[in-house]
Amino acid sequence: MRRFECVAIIGVGLIGGSVGLALRQRNLAAKVVGVGRRHSSLRVARRIGAVTTTTIDIARGVADAELVVVCTPVGQIVEHVRQAAANCPAGTLITDAGSTKQQICQQLDGTLPRGCRFLGSHPLAGSEKSGPAHAAADLFEGRVAIVTPTANTRAEDFDLIEQFWESLGSVVISLSPAEHDRALALTSHLPHVLAAALALSVPEKLFRLCGTGLLDTTRLAAGDPLLWQQILVSNRDYMLAALEQLGQQVERFRKAILQSDAQELLHLLTQAKRARDALGS
Repeated sequence: MRRFECVAIIGVGLIGGSVGLALRQRNLAAKVVGVGRRHSSLRVARRIGAVTTTTIDIARGVADAELVVVCTPVGQIVEHVRQAAANCPAGTLITDAGSTKQQICQQLDGTLPRGCRFLGSHPLAGSEKSGPAHAAADLFEGRVAIVTPTANTRAEDFDLIEQFWESLGSVVISLSPAEHDRALALTSHLPHVLAAALALSVPEKLFRLCGTGLLDTTRLAAGDPLLWQQILVSNRDYMLAALEQLGQQVERFRKAILQSDAQELLHLLTQAKRARDALGS
């Protein structure tokens, strides 16, 4: 992997901070500029060593960047990519780490000024925690990173972004933006909605009776509500399809319980265990 003179990270929270830590610990960038909205978060990013310098001004932050990585919530990515493209060196490649891709890529593909290009990506890493204080240099180690090229993507741009995520420890998979959103609706976004719905289903007066099962199952519901609101709105159509698919499975359980069908329940639970075991730890 080439060593960059300057990488700018817009949004130095959990993901952006981890990108910066990984770049610096692997000596992949001489300078890592962190761009953010709050001085308090930027101070934390500097303190943990995720960045070499920080600013709240996107134009200043990207002025010397050879690569820009946008790690802000999905509802802000398009605006931040466009701001970066207007102020970074001509021909700069820009990527992101957003959890949805189709709307973002449609708005940015082939539309940036001065020869700048956007190629979407999404590392499948993170947790319900947020902020640079929880960043880790090994966050992407062994994790899948999805890169979402379009018909306009240059081969050399794909190669660079693929090598970028691989250099941070990820295993790279290529999907179209639509394939990405269809898959992530089921594997990432639906679990969050399910965790949130389950958390809402338990009356507060029963909280003292909750064991590890409920705590483990609802952990995702502790994620940033604003971030997840934007993800679910952005991936509306595929989320509706995923919810329909989930509803069909819930209805199978409801009918089996209603009819006291022990054989069907055992069949469903056995299938579910087999699928969960195949996922691994």
